[in-house]
Amino acid sequence: MPSNETLSNGSAASYAFPPGIHVPSLTWFKNDARQEIDWDVQDKHFDFLISSGLQGIVIAGTNGEAATLSAAEKARLVQRCRKAAQKLGRGDLPTTIGGVAGSTRDTIQQTIEAKDAGATAYLALIPSYFHFAMDQAAIVAYFQELADASPIPIIIYNFPGVVAGLDVNSDMLDIIGKHKNIAAVKLTCGGIAKVSRISASFKKSEFCALAGQSDWLIPALSVGGTGCITGVANLFPKTCIELYKLYKSGKVAEAQALQIKLSVAEWGFAKGGINGTKWVVAKKLGYPEASCDCRRPYPRYTNEEKREWILKKVAGLDSDEAALA
Repeated sequence: MPSNETLSNGSAASYAFPPGIHVPSLTWFKNDARQEIDWDVQDKHFDFLISSGLQGIVIAGTNGEAATLSAAEKARLVQRCRKAAQKLGRGDLPTTIGGVAGSTRDTIQQTIEAKDAGATAYLALIPSYFHFAMDQAAIVAYFQELADASPIPIIIYNFPGVVAGLDVNSDMLDIIGKHKNIAAVKLTCGGIAKVSRISASFKKSEFCALAGQSDWLIPALSVGGTGCITGVANLFPKTCIELYKLYKSGKVAEAQALQIKLSVAEWGFAKGGINGTKWVVAKKLGYPEASCDCRRPYPRYTNEEKREWILKKVAGLDSDEAALA
């Protein structure tokens, strides 16, 4: 899914994956026995995210609770997101879908279903049930076979914390990044040096590196990264976009100041977990508290001390976001 961006000097740059800020959208559930998706809240949230100007939406990422969603639910989420984008005049909005699978076969099937649903890329974790057998050769072979078969571009999702510590290192990225159907890597490992090494090995039109959190967006951009996929954009999308624009336009001092503030809010989201993230987003955006619980068995975010803590951590960006509205 090649993309172009106009630089501050008027020239155009080509990217293998759209640059900028992509948000892993939260998935909202009803407070009932089956915890079905609350489509009223979900549609409202899609409208909020898309209207903000974000460069892309990720459906069923980690923040979207991919492991708890059925194939039919993920397909419908993509369809509803795309319908909202069309309604808001952004029908070409890049829409990436994430997935959790235990085998190459199942992952390939998920990419086919993603394509049918209207997704433009697939965010792929390493299958990790047999993590003890997944050496470098096995991981490289997995991504190459997946990319060979997928009808849409693959985004490598490097998140050792959810795949039993498995890490896509720079040697692997040098190999699998050469595949024509592998467009980018999301580095939730925090590997800033990997961004540098990718920049040394690839043109951005061939293979891109994205930060997995907003708190190191500027460091990533400074060594050739092309953006980030951040859960913070579920609440502060315009602030994340502004940070990206400030740095890209050469306003480095302003960008650094905003990066420091954003890093505090990012820690609130990170330490709060997905349930804390959903609670504070619902609180700030006026969504029903009954819809902010994660699918069980993920515990509810009910501790009042923790709620007060996360509210204080994210409050520093309230005025910035409001000023950009």
